[in-house]
Amino acid sequence: MAKKETHKRMNQGDGIIDQIAGECLLFHARKLDRMLTAVYNAELRPFGLKASQLGVLVLLAKAGPIRRIEIGKIFHLDPSTLTRNLRIMLTNGWIQEIADGEDGRGLPVQITAQGRDLLNQIGPAWRKAQTRTEKFLGEDGATLLRRLDTNKMEGP
Repeated sequence: MAKKETHKRMNQGDGIIDQIAGECLLFHARKLDRMLTAVYNAELRPFGLKASQLGVLVLLAKAGPIRRIEIGKIFHLDPSTLTRNLRIMLTNGWIQEIADGEDGRGLPVQITAQGRDLLNQIGPAWRKAQTRTEKFLGEDGATLLRRLDTNKMEGP
């Protein structure tokens, strides 16, 4: 008898569980992120570059020297994730730290000539991943994703 009562209590929240499972925007966004990341990672793998590093490299190519904390804010990355990616990029010679006369903590980083060369080399692979992704999302989905990225949402 007690087993039936426990099962009944456990199933009382099935409505909200089903709703979260089917409608949760976070679940859907994270799944989509993993799927798209896998496409780009597959194309970038021959170059030793990951999708998570591509955005940082492009930012540095466009913006010039920038502090780690600013990179983290732009990409909404926690410090450990950013540090891990930057360490790999520094080791590979794609970026470098530059002295700015301050205390040495959080030195700005900038892209190197080797990093720019890498971006030029990956062009065809990036285009292939981009085409696959756009085909998967469809024109409306790709447009919506770009538009959503320009919206600013206040953090917690």
